[in-house]
Amino acid sequence: MTAAAPSDEAAIAVVVVTHQTRDEALGCLASLGPDDADEVVVVDTGSTDGSADAVRASHPEVRVLELANAGFGRGANAGVRATTTPHVLVVNADVRVTPGSVRRLAEELTADPRLGAVGPEVRYPDGSRQASARQVPDLATAVGHALLGRVAPDNRWTRRYRQTHTDPVEPRDVEWLSGCALALRRRAFDDVDGFDPGYHLYVEDLDLGVRLRAAGWALRYQPAARVVHRVGASTAGQRGRALASHAASVDRYLRRHHRSMLARLLRPVVRVALVGWVAATWSWERVLGGRRSTTGERRDAAGERRDATGEGRRP
Repeated sequence: MTAAAPSDEAAIAVVVVTHQTRDEALGCLASLGPDDADEVVVVDTGSTDGSADAVRASHPEVRVLELANAGFGRGANAGVRATTTPHVLVVNADVRVTPGSVRRLAEELTADPRLGAVGPEVRYPDGSRQASARQVPDLATAVGHALLGRVAPDNRWTRRYRQTHTDPVEPRDVEWLSGCALALRRRAFDDVDGFDPGYHLYVEDLDLGVRLRAAGWALRYQPAARVVHRVGASTAGQRGRALASHAASVDRYLRRHHRSMLARLLRPVVRVALVGWVAATWSWERVLGGRRSTTGERRDAAGERRDATGEGRRP
């Protein structure tokens, strides 16, 4: 990797967070060019598949941190703290970075001091786009997407939630960005104390976006940078746990960011609804014999489509 002084305002590090995803982590590192990043750190959150040793053997220049499996947010925070550059790109192990994209994200952050984070265009391996740049949903949109997003993904609430009506080739400021590949200004990240480690899996990227904007930072989608993402398979074989984790993260988000009297009064109802959602979703999948929507697509716990070439992994 290219060595850069910490004072270089355009320098950027890459932090790869992995859990039981040895081959994915190695693939992610292989997608990085020799001049893409000034530092690279792999954070292994409790893997038992030899991920840490495999990275050390094949990429001795990469720093490896080994942690207990405490979730994506805690792992990402540790990785960012282990770097010194003014910008850091945090990626899931199942991400592949296209040539020039890391530097393009650093350039965007360097050019606009308002920006706390920048997200690239995210595509599935088959070339179709993932909805990675979004607005915070209103109540109707959130409920409609929660009820129908997995089984009928073309419903109007899910389309609104995923911002499918926006121009995917134009840069724009957004309210939150997918955490699968997120370039961060260190000063902004430190300003909000990083990811909330209370989210073990899911919603931590939405929470971070809300807190960054509340602190006065802007977030931007920049499709001139691109990554390929194979959506979450570290949860394969632990489907019930993944659904329960998603529901718990939604509950935490609502408790943190919706504190009105009405929200407090409705909290028991919301929790019952989340338990019902987990049970109904799990039962639906068991009946179908697989995690498929009415269109035949496989979906993860967050309702994102899984690619047909193989299930990606999310720590």
